[in-house]
Amino acid sequence: MVEEVKLVEFNFMKTFTAVVEKDFDTALYIGYVPGFPGAHSQGKTLEELQANLREVIEMLLEDENSTFSF
Repeated sequence: MVEEVKLVEFNFMKTFTAVVEKDFDTALYIGYVPGFPGAHSQGKTLEELQANLREVIEMLLEDENSTFSF
């Protein structure tokens, strides 16, 4: 399953595609964004997973932006 995660940043939207799997042992959805190290999360519902992934991506982008600030 593939899920899109959309972020609005600086008045423009970025779209990231996440790969989503259902773990039947835990009944959780697991998702990650290929090629984006650290962008992974889980949730009880697809909506919760999407919100969690959005939060993780926002934090990673903020960290990346602050790393290059002078």
